[in-house]
Amino acid sequence: MSPPAVCILYTQEADLARRIKAFLRILAQVRHVTELDRLDAVLQQSGPSVLLLDLRAKDARDLIAQLQHEWPEVLIVALGTPRSEPLREAEESGIYAAEDLQIDRRRFQGLVSRAFDHLRLLQENRELRDQTTLMPAPEAPRRADMTADRYSPALPLLRFPRVFRRFDNVEALLASVVEGVADAASVTRVGIFSRIRQSDRYRLRAGLRCLPETYEIEYGERDPLVRWFELHAHLICRTTLPQASDQAQRALMRRALDTFGAEVIVPLHARGRVLGWLFFGHRVTGQRFDYPELENLMILAEHVSTVLENALLNEEITLQKTLAETLLKSIPPGIVATDEEAIIRWFNPTAEQILGLSAAEVLNRPAEAAGGRLAALLRETLDAKGNLPPQQWVDLNTRRSLAVETRRLLDQKTPLGAVAVIHDLTAEESLRQKQDLVDRAAFWTDLAASMSHEVRNPLVAIKTFAQLLPERFDDPDFRKDFNEIVVQEVERLDRIITQINNFAHPAELVMKPVDLRTSVNNAIEIARARFGTNGTPIETNLPGDLPPVLGDETALTEAFAHLVANAAEATTGQPKARISLAAKPIRDGQTASGVLVTIQDNGKGIDPEMKEKVFSPFCTTKPRGMGLGLPIVKRTVFDHNGRVDIESNPHGTAVSVMLPASPTGF
Repeated sequence: MSPPAVCILYTQEADLARRIKAFLRILAQVRHVTELDRLDAVLQQSGPSVLLLDLRAKDARDLIAQLQHEWPEVLIVALGTPRSEPLREAEESGIYAAEDLQIDRRRFQGLVSRAFDHLRLLQENRELRDQTTLMPAPEAPRRADMTADRYSPALPLLRFPRVFRRFDNVEALLASVVEGVADAASVTRVGIFSRIRQSDRYRLRAGLRCLPETYEIEYGERDPLVRWFELHAHLICRTTLPQASDQAQRALMRRALDTFGAEVIVPLHARGRVLGWLFFGHRVTGQRFDYPELENLMILAEHVSTVLENALLNEEITLQKTLAETLLKSIPPGIVATDEEAIIRWFNPTAEQILGLSAAEVLNRPAEAAGGRLAALLRETLDAKGNLPPQQWVDLNTRRSLAVETRRLLDQKTPLGAVAVIHDLTAEESLRQKQDLVDRAAFWTDLAASMSHEVRNPLVAIKTFAQLLPERFDDPDFRKDFNEIVVQEVERLDRIITQINNFAHPAELVMKPVDLRTSVNNAIEIARARFGTNGTPIETNLPGDLPPVLGDETALTEAFAHLVANAAEATTGQPKARISLAAKPIRDGQTASGVLVTIQDNGKGIDPEMKEKVFSPFCTTKPRGMGLGLPIVKRTVFDHNGRVDIESNPHGTAVSVMLPASPTGF
């Protein structure tokens, strides 16, 4: 597990920085430095690294000699204008490489990759030299010898509990934790890396006397340092680095210590995952950390882990609560929620407006405070095992028209209370009433126009014969014609009045399980007898597995008769005219939930301008008739909780009627 490769870029040119970061996105982490006085600190943090030096940057030409003297392990790659004096001087100074600022991506990636290989070789050589000169480390004192020190009453850790103060957010808490840790551990520098949420990256959340560049560093979940903490779960200390046997791990730990300017890094764990880590600078006395003090830092880190975990959980709960409250306050319906004892625990602003009550008047009081009708429904919901149907009423206090739906609140199987969702239908009812007035006016206008057309013809015939009667009374043929025609026209007037009366006052429906095959077959016979079908053949496909529907057989038969008659009328004059009538069950899984009946013809179709009006009363294209057939069909299907749809084109029309199945069968 090797430390991530780091490139340091010194330039004030933003475009060059963006281009370099894009080139090296996969190869290395690029740390951009724009101020010369911060370059030393970044080099210290990054340890042996590759430095990309823009020769156009401030004091860049004079910087090369200084860097070679003070940072011999840093590989310098100078970037300059081709054939320029600064680039030529850089080439002659003995740095690793000098390249054109406009170097292409592949060449540049290859150059940096080779520089990292060279740097890795230098580090391995240094490690080998260190191992050969390393003196045996003194044996750590036995744990039994330090019992008295570890549990000394004067332990600075006792000063740490003050960080357990309550804060409204994690950032404020971590700032207090850092102050408390610095005081408890008596160190000059403290920082805490963590992530607030699961999707966040690890970054410095709070620090005391930390290097400014540390705030810019971020670590992903799969960064080598994070993975090292996951696998090893123990602290990193600069004084114990030589004891690490693995060279790559030793380099990783040294890089981390240098990056933070730390002497000790302690991981923070909770629930099997890395919350983050604490890092500590030198002790205020300037002495090294010994074994008991390192143990105390681990104990301190456990306290910080607990505080941080609780803070994160509290923030998550606070966030969820805020989201829930904002949602409940923002949604259009009124929300009234109670606990299991029917005590109101939530009353959103919309409920205040609808019910004319303030939240202060009803919160933490019995449901009756929100109104007797609503309280009765909520209590009934609390006692019910299933969902109750929605209810509508007019509120006595505000005179608003309300629609209320209630549900039990359950946490899996644990009852928590009940909630009422209240919709204000007042504006809707007002618009509906206005629309009803408009529709009623339009109805009477259409009725008057249609009746004037339908009634005029019989009256003209009757008037004509009545005027001729005195002159031709003695003519027996005239008297015979007079008797037949006048009676026919009077009967026609009677049928018109009967149609209007039946449409305005439909018979009360008697609902029972109905076999639609019987209704459809009877409808075909009625259409042939009453309206005539012009000899058009009618093909039927009525399977025997149709479920029964809950309906009025007479009303359904009448509706299907109108549809068959309309289909026959549409095919008049068509060559090879035909009408097909088919039914099929609608299934929800293995259960039949309804029946779909389709009447299709091969007529000329419906004019697109008329399609939206075909269900309106008195809309007809026939020279005679009131245009009440399809409106009767639509009302009948609606009364049966069904749906009727029409699809039409120049090659024919298909009318589909969907009716729900009877829940009880026959």
